[in-house]
Amino acid sequence: MQNLSQTKEIQIAIFGLGFVGLTTAVGFASKGFKTIGYEIDTKKAKSLTCAKIPFFEEGLESSLKSVLGKNLFITNNLKEALKGSDVIFYCIGTPMSKNGSADLSYLCDAISQTLSHLHLCAPTPTLLIKSTIPPASSKEIIIPLIESFNLKVNNGTESHLFLANNPEFLREGFALDDFLHPDRILIGIENLPDTQILESIYKPFCAPIIFSNLNTAEFIKYLSNTTLSMCISYANEMSLIAQYIGDIDIIQAFNTLHKDKRFSGNPAKISQYIYPGLGFGGYCLPKDTLALYKKSSDKGFSPQILKSILDTNEKILEFYIQKITHENPKHSTIGILGLSFKPKSDDVRDSKSAMLIQRLLENGFSNIYAYDPIATHTFAQAYNLPIKYAQNLKEITQTCDILAIATGWQEFIPLLHNNHKKIYNLRWLQSLDKNTTLDKEPKN
Repeated sequence: MQNLSQTKEIQIAIFGLGFVGLTTAVGFASKGFKTIGYEIDTKKAKSLTCAKIPFFEEGLESSLKSVLGKNLFITNNLKEALKGSDVIFYCIGTPMSKNGSADLSYLCDAISQTLSHLHLCAPTPTLLIKSTIPPASSKEIIIPLIESFNLKVNNGTESHLFLANNPEFLREGFALDDFLHPDRILIGIENLPDTQILESIYKPFCAPIIFSNLNTAEFIKYLSNTTLSMCISYANEMSLIAQYIGDIDIIQAFNTLHKDKRFSGNPAKISQYIYPGLGFGGYCLPKDTLALYKKSSDKGFSPQILKSILDTNEKILEFYIQKITHENPKHSTIGILGLSFKPKSDDVRDSKSAMLIQRLLENGFSNIYAYDPIATHTFAQAYNLPIKYAQNLKEITQTCDILAIATGWQEFIPLLHNNHKKIYNLRWLQSLDKNTTLDKEPKN
């Protein structure tokens, strides 16, 4: 297609020049990297060499023109694309199959083609999957595929190549701007002796680089997308409830909802509510969610998302009860940390801690201690459970074999460093030694 003789310190190849692939290619080329865009469709590749894009994306065509033939080269020749490439991105579609699962056949074909010509690449190249693939796909499908070529992958210094997952978080209509100005860069990689090449290609984008294992990176992409789809469907379900009840101004209702300071991060971020834990309790959320579900059902519409919210709130508690009871003998001394329904409150109404303790007692665990920074006395009076109460954190940690963090008080965070106790971090508090950022306590 074009003369690929120009050299650059790091050479990047992009497989698949659709919405994601072309944006990625133009983005890296605009930062000065020699970038080879490989498109198997001859007609499409020829069109792209003339800077003609078969879809609309704001600013992409003009940016393509500015880098084409300078840092970006388009080809439909596999060998040209691979020759000397250090990093190979796969932006191949993973369409939905007839049974609803992701079809990875096109992606696997592209990877197989690469492996058959791996000798053309730079030594020990890194293959980065930008295609959206279900969690565990790299470990269950792609790594076995690579190993079937008698190649060592993600095996430290003995590796023939490395496989990484690098999800895209691009919005159609804003793709190039999102790529050039990312809020975070996620790379799933394992057993890579040196991340320098990955850090080097993303350094010009001035965004935090988050390294995780492969499964986590793949999961985060789906977590991101399904959070958005959940919000959209939730809003639609609420609009249906409003219409079944009648005489509700839906536009005004949602506009007023959006004025909640939590949507703008003040005083608490809405992201704190989108965080796993033991479920929601307290006076308002359980009764109000159930009441709206009942009202809507009485009006003829059964809201499935609200039903699922209520069901999941019970299932998550039951999951952890089963986990604790199955993993520990009944004579264990268990300490429950946190008794209020959320931090910085002494409200123990519909406390998940109370439900947890009651179920442990039912399962034959009688040596239970409990502690809360401010709600211990209130809890003891409200529930009258046959357990003991510690006066402070030191007492309960010294007394108990097992600790279960049931409310997300920040003073419990140092316990995550205690290697002498078995700790169930039921609120997923984050240890500050793992490059995590704590804004405030999660509210769930």
